[in-house]
Amino acid sequence: MLIDNHGRPITYLRLAVTDRCNLRCFYCMPEEGITFLPKPHLLTFEEMLRMVRMMAELGIKKVRITGGEPFVRKELMSFLRALVAIPGIEKVNITTNGVLTEHLVPELKALGISSINLSLDTLDRERFKEMTRRDELPNVLRTLDALLEHEIDTKINAVVMAGKNDQDILPLVGLSEKMPVSVRFIEEMPFNGSGLNEAAFMSYHKILDIIKEAHPSLAKLKDEASSTSYNYSIANHLGNVGVIAAYSRTFCGTCNRIRVTPTGTLKTCLYDDGVLNIRDLLRSNTDDVEIKEILTKVFTNRHKDGFEAEANRKSEVTESMTTIGG
Repeated sequence: MLIDNHGRPITYLRLAVTDRCNLRCFYCMPEEGITFLPKPHLLTFEEMLRMVRMMAELGIKKVRITGGEPFVRKELMSFLRALVAIPGIEKVNITTNGVLTEHLVPELKALGISSINLSLDTLDRERFKEMTRRDELPNVLRTLDALLEHEIDTKINAVVMAGKNDQDILPLVGLSEKMPVSVRFIEEMPFNGSGLNEAAFMSYHKILDIIKEAHPSLAKLKDEASSTSYNYSIANHLGNVGVIAAYSRTFCGTCNRIRVTPTGTLKTCLYDDGVLNIRDLLRSNTDDVEIKEILTKVFTNRHKDGFEAEANRKSEVTESMTTIGG
């Protein structure tokens, strides 16, 4: 098992397979989009599989596939079939916006995908179009129905912003009444190409206050070790709700996660600006033994929390979340 310099086990890799996305959510990228990277700059699936095998040998047990939107990358399903077969990898999860996912749900179930995080910021079609700059809500809702039909553990992730979709908090909470889903509300982060929108920022405390006012039975659940969300039950609801203090960064003390961007940049914290270029190592003559030694050294030299990581960046946070991995 990998233990970092603050005594935290490292067991979880968030792997972004592409920087491309079929939506243009304003909290993730500018309206004009970003300049997507040429294919040779991205890790190949073969390079990703080699990297994950090495990380599994070091103690990584869980992999979450992110993007961009993972399902815009061709041959993703073939990659997933190889990924779930790697010895030591116990769970493979996926974060998706659901636009392209509905018809793939049966195969995802057959592969044993542990859970799906479905990005869904509103149930209002016009507001969805405003927030994502695309009219795709019906496709996302069909994916949600398919996930529930095939009994795949489903979490709904909603980024909440005052004056944008704060009126959607309670309708989204309502999904947990009749559906066995976890609806998690996420603080906005500065990874949108221009920095945090302070006027629209809503803390997790504020979000919880809104939920509790409407649902006085809101009760704290016991969170899993290293959980990023604070989770709550509501009386007579099949599912539950949660809040993720992504900007407040209150969960750093139990962080077990590392990230690899589509270009192979290793981030031991979301807020750092990268600590190692794995792509270049994989494309050099460096063998697996030496790469694992390098990885171990990096993993055991992590920042204490997101604030320390941000303070030690070479530049301010200006990158888009789609280039990092959601």
